[in-house]
Amino acid sequence: MKRRTLLGMLASLPLVQSLPAHAATQVQVYKNPSCGCCGAWVDHLKAAGFAVRVTETDDAGSVRKRLGMPERLASCHTAVVEGYALEGHVPAADVKRLLALKPPAVGLAVPGMPVGSPGMEYGDRKDPYEVILVDRKGRDTVFARYPQPPAGDRKRL
Repeated sequence: MKRRTLLGMLASLPLVQSLPAHAATQVQVYKNPSCGCCGAWVDHLKAAGFAVRVTETDDAGSVRKRLGMPERLASCHTAVVEGYALEGHVPAADVKRLLALKPPAVGLAVPGMPVGSPGMEYGDRKDPYEVILVDRKGRDTVFARYPQPPAGDRKRL
């Protein structure tokens, strides 16, 4: 009986090896049903390997408030990833860096809808913008700047 079990396990090894090493990180997005740029940001996250669930709502402000994201940093959609709030067009690379660093924070925000941020592409135009890290006391610091400054000038978390 033990030999049969061992042979069965060995036969199933190719199946186990073909499974993904880990599941994609889940992002829950709350967006207005008529907003096209929010959908483009969702596509940006998916292309970066995130698993995204979308809930359409006419009141993303209440979600933002519940998560502790200050209204002064509001944008057109709010998301949650591993307990962090994401407000607006936050680049996927910064979401990944946030999850790697795991700072004690509410989350990240890109206030407004800056042209050139993910989902807000408009030809070659790229307006400068900042990704803001909001700590648990509501204070904010710059987490990233776009376009990226030269390597020697970078002062990031």
